[in-house]
Amino acid sequence: MNIILLSGGSGKRLWPLPNDVRSKQFIKLFKNGDKHESMVQRVYRQIKRVDKDATVTIATSKSQVPAIHNQLGEDVSVCVEPMRRDTFPAVVLAAAYLHDEMGVKDDEPVVVCPVDPYVDDSYYEAVEQLGKLAGQANLTLMGIEPTYPSEKYGYIIPKSKDKVSPVKEFKEKPDRATAEKYLEQGAVWNAGIFAFKLSYLMEKAHELIDFENYQDLYNKYDQCEKISFDYAVVEKESSINVLRYKGEWRDVGTWNMMSEVMADNVIGNATLDETTTNTHVINELDIPILVMGAHDMVVAASGDGILVADKEQSGYMKPYVEKIATDVRYADKSWGSYQIISVGEKNLVAKATMKAGHRMSYHSHDFREEVWTILSGVGRVVVDGIERAIQPGSVITLPAGSKHTIIARTNLSVLETQIGSDISVSDKSSYEFGSKE
Repeated sequence: MNIILLSGGSGKRLWPLPNDVRSKQFIKLFKNGDKHESMVQRVYRQIKRVDKDATVTIATSKSQVPAIHNQLGEDVSVCVEPMRRDTFPAVVLAAAYLHDEMGVKDDEPVVVCPVDPYVDDSYYEAVEQLGKLAGQANLTLMGIEPTYPSEKYGYIIPKSKDKVSPVKEFKEKPDRATAEKYLEQGAVWNAGIFAFKLSYLMEKAHELIDFENYQDLYNKYDQCEKISFDYAVVEKESSINVLRYKGEWRDVGTWNMMSEVMADNVIGNATLDETTTNTHVINELDIPILVMGAHDMVVAASGDGILVADKEQSGYMKPYVEKIATDVRYADKSWGSYQIISVGEKNLVAKATMKAGHRMSYHSHDFREEVWTILSGVGRVVVDGIERAIQPGSVITLPAGSKHTIIARTNLSVLETQIGSDISVSDKSSYEFGSKE
């Protein structure tokens, strides 16, 4: 089974935990045994449990790659979009990557899924079935059996109420009365899950985009039209079947929906008194939160902000978040995580937490100097080719222009102080250093 997982936007309706670097699918709100896991970890684990030999490729932006490797390991297949161009170019780039870089054959089926619904294993059993149906029609979609006449989703109207049926037509998001009429016709929700033979998609791609191969498409990706897969392909295709899926499927794009499937009412340092009911608290800060007498509330705290909201009302936060959005203060890295603690006029203080056996890139900064203070753990630093051991209490001064990296032998915690008149994430040059990160 070849699966392309589309890992997209940041999820502003779950502010303040997601940001432009850490999307909602990387926040650890679920449970696997006694450990918390993220949405992408849960999805990847479920796919491999249903089909241990499944080939999973994640189509995503460059900013999400460190978080993916942090949570899924270095071996996971990732197709990186140079910039966002909507779902049709993203799917074509991923398909070309499978064909040209991974050697997937023309007659093999490919299934495309979003990475962010909350589902049980029966969903991926249906995905596996969807792949087996690919080729009976040019496209095979998976439609979600509606549980109510929703106004939030588009609808697929099938020609029959059979489990697999040709598609009659597609409908945009309706009002409730219209949705009820769709349900009477056996309609299903269109959740953006579809399968095809790789040869079909590659032929369609070459019809609509002028490119030779994966690398050529990557190089000219900025010239691709911003258009969804539905508009570019689905709505123009006459040979389409739909597979009905009746198992658990939830769109957890808001705190109200997310709280229904979260593993715990409290994650992080928080206390709820005995009068508090149906309230969830997620605290990523190093200070305690006390909640008293709250009902149907969500409290979420991170370095990017603090939310205190009625669960139902939290679904309407997006325009407010857009007004108060700040620079990213937390990011997952392939080697660990990075959190900004304070920002001054000509200084910045951050905490880097590194995983044992990992290292930062070998890099330099032109317009700032840095001071690293080792808080815990042991390892090595390399500054302009000179290596030294480090331990708790070690202080390393890094002048502007110096090439440097840090290598963690154990889990390592580092306080980083940046000093300069122009502190910017763009002030970084990377260099080759031994093995690949």
